[in-house]
Amino acid sequence: MSEQQTTTETAAQIAAPDLPTAPPPAPGKDRRVLRALLRWTAAVTVFAVAGAGTAYGITRMDRADVPGLATASDGRWAYPELTRPPLPSGSPAPFADANRAGVHYADLRALVLPAPAGAKEDKALRGTDGWLATEDYLAEYSLKEDRDELRQKLVDTGLRHIAARGWTAPDGTRTRIYLLQFGTANVVENQFASDNVAYSTPAYQVRGSGETVYDEGFPEAAAVSQVERTAYAEAKPYGAEQVRQAYVAAADVFAVILQSRKGTAPAVPFQQTVVLQSQLLG
Repeated sequence: MSEQQTTTETAAQIAAPDLPTAPPPAPGKDRRVLRALLRWTAAVTVFAVAGAGTAYGITRMDRADVPGLATASDGRWAYPELTRPPLPSGSPAPFADANRAGVHYADLRALVLPAPAGAKEDKALRGTDGWLATEDYLAEYSLKEDRDELRQKLVDTGLRHIAARGWTAPDGTRTRIYLLQFGTANVVENQFASDNVAYSTPAYQVRGSGETVYDEGFPEAAAVSQVERTAYAEAKPYGAEQVRQAYVAAADVFAVILQSRKGTAPAVPFQQTVVLQSQLLG
């Protein structure tokens, strides 16, 4: 089976029904306890390198190939055809056996998911020359103590770059994607991701988000090879808007994906966005 077929089938498995609302869990006071419950969703296959200096994979989702995508009730967004950027000559893909450090050698800025058709892009998230300042990323978190702690962790773990993109869809859903790149996959998995993601609730509070719980409605079948994902949804009662969050670890990149909308943030475009961004990083 080709990688293109695998990608299409993965996206096709995203379920359309809205997420069930889970009751808020009892609040925990010790983040270390929460982190002990860390649960990642991972697959077991590896992408191969097609050749040096060429695009090392294609990620696409044609409307005609995905059941129900053309219907008005489906809810998915119309993303452009996605192609991973070319690798420098002689460089392996991030999950290749030859790439023991798990480095993304392709330009990180070209690995950020583009906005779907009809969306208005937030150009401020492009940063300078495509690189976002750390403080702009930290502004997503509401508590000063969280921002201070995260800032120090980013220094301690050797953050290299942040590439980001954001947009607002015609229905008012606002998306922000942040790709944080570190020196090796080991740093992401064992030093940064484990301190930022817990099973029951995120370690840090995002602006505009109330009580947040693990997203039990995110399809397990939508897992992407070698990419670890944890998703959350804000539980009722919402404030002015509902916020959905996903945290993705893919080799040396840690991705933060946020979607929010006044009233209820729909589940389907969130799941679609997370899967496609994961595929670009896989």
